[in-house]
Amino acid sequence: MDGSSSLPRLLLLLLTLPGIWGVEVRHTITQMEFYQKTLDSGIDSFEFMFDFDGDEIFHVENEETVWRLPEFQNFTSFEAQGALQNIAIDKQNLENSMAASNNSRIPSVPPEVALFPKHAVELGEPNVLICCVSKFWPPVLRLRWLRNGIPEFQGVFETSFYPDRDNTFRKFSYLPFIPQPGDYYDCQVEHEGLAEASVAHWEPQIPAPASEATETAICALGLAVGIVGIAAGTVLIIRGMKLGRARVERGML
Repeated sequence: MDGSSSLPRLLLLLLTLPGIWGVEVRHTITQMEFYQKTLDSGIDSFEFMFDFDGDEIFHVENEETVWRLPEFQNFTSFEAQGALQNIAIDKQNLENSMAASNNSRIPSVPPEVALFPKHAVELGEPNVLICCVSKFWPPVLRLRWLRNGIPEFQGVFETSFYPDRDNTFRKFSYLPFIPQPGDYYDCQVEHEGLAEASVAHWEPQIPAPASEATETAICALGLAVGIVGIAAGTVLIIRGMKLGRARVERGML
């Protein structure tokens, strides 16, 4: 995808259902589906998914239902064919909308990109880098990982496009890695709302080991504090003994 030239048209449907019936709605289940086409390349794409309070339950991919966590399918099921029928209707509605609007479109919204580790970083300990791309429109982008400036593909996992309440989207990408001294990572995102690719940079912030001179200074400081403490204690003991003798002598008089 060339972010500066692609011109997607998209039909988006959001259906939000209350998860708890009553006056106060505490949880929501959202059905999201869209169909879009890129005018200059003729590439079409679609998505159909359900989420619960912003977390994905499942999406439909290659005519199959893909559960975010495999355990979910132990409690319920969903026929992917029903989603494909909805998408076919969305495609027809998009064609009609494009003809009626003379292919006009709303402005793009560029993404915000953040990069951070899943766990506290320790050299040599397995971890996961998370690239969060949010607040963008339309849901078309290219994301890639770079390790020390070289593309990294092994173990990468990307989520679907997740809808937000302001009609923008967010997406996550995960990269398993083992922190090593000198390594650095970049998450590069291309989107038609950006004049150039947005790059989020990350490298381990590991405290440098103390030098030999620093260790010597710390030991000397500890020794000095210990000597001062001993001297102060000795002075207090001597003073206490003198006061005790003075009281005894006064008592004898």
